[in-house]
Amino acid sequence: MAGQCFPVPRLEGVSQEQFMEHLYPQRKPLVLEGIDVGTCTSKWTVDYLSQIGGRKEVKIHVAAVAQMDFISKNFVYRTLPFGKLVQRASEEKHKEFFISEDEKYYLRSLGEDPRKDVADIRKQFPLLEGDIKFPKFFKEEQFFSSVFRISSPGLQLWTHYDVMDNFLIQVTGKKRVVLFSPRDAQYLYLSGTKSEVLNVDNPDLAKYPLFSKARRYECSLKAGDVLFIPALWFHNVVSEEFGVGVNVFWKHLPSECYDKTDTYGNKDPTAASRAAQILDRALKTLAELPEEYRDFYARRMVLHIQDKAYSKNFE
Repeated sequence: MAGQCFPVPRLEGVSQEQFMEHLYPQRKPLVLEGIDVGTCTSKWTVDYLSQIGGRKEVKIHVAAVAQMDFISKNFVYRTLPFGKLVQRASEEKHKEFFISEDEKYYLRSLGEDPRKDVADIRKQFPLLEGDIKFPKFFKEEQFFSSVFRISSPGLQLWTHYDVMDNFLIQVTGKKRVVLFSPRDAQYLYLSGTKSEVLNVDNPDLAKYPLFSKARRYECSLKAGDVLFIPALWFHNVVSEEFGVGVNVFWKHLPSECYDKTDTYGNKDPTAASRAAQILDRALKTLAELPEEYRDFYARRMVLHIQDKAYSKNFE
């Protein structure tokens, strides 16, 4: 496991004013209980979803193992009618399958044209719109997307971060969520937005020795719980039983800060992308020096970045 482990705080009956004035500025995960999310927590049974979703084709992840890894791509993409996906995802063993009788399914809903359109459950699944209420804790113009997620029991998703704030509404089933602070990114062995450490409970510390320094925040979600995941916080999700969730993403920064081609909410802000490109050019320039000089000036650059860019306002 990682080093220190902390429970994610749980609060009941939080108002929009309390959240925005006192909790949101802390930029830390929080489980909200007692939020009115509509009738979805009781209505969205397997039979109901199968009937309402019907034959709408959806693109899904299918894996022969419980731990899905986006870096090694240990899964395949397949297409199923929504109703059939719900039926299969709710099963432990399958009579019909793509890979094996105990394969795992994961749906992350997409826009009509994923290259241009964001996911919005109200548009892709309009018959379900009346069943769910999004927490009114942000302005409507800040809304980015609402993502339908359906997972097989036991499925574990890779650790990653998103660049926008979001509420994870646990509609049915139970999830365990493990989170890591953005300040611990240097311990997570990143490949893009994702961590190479797949097994956060029993990591290979011979391969990933620094992971033991990462502070771990953990919570369990039941139907009706809403988890606030601030932008840049890493999260790893295990579906402890068949479950349905909806992520509601909104823009924490002004719209012009985000990549206009991003339909998933996981492309770095444009200024961060430009800075990374400049750094790559600087590293190529440093490569022109002999090793001794390259090492010295690289260390000076790191110290300069720490002095000028690291915040002293965060833990």
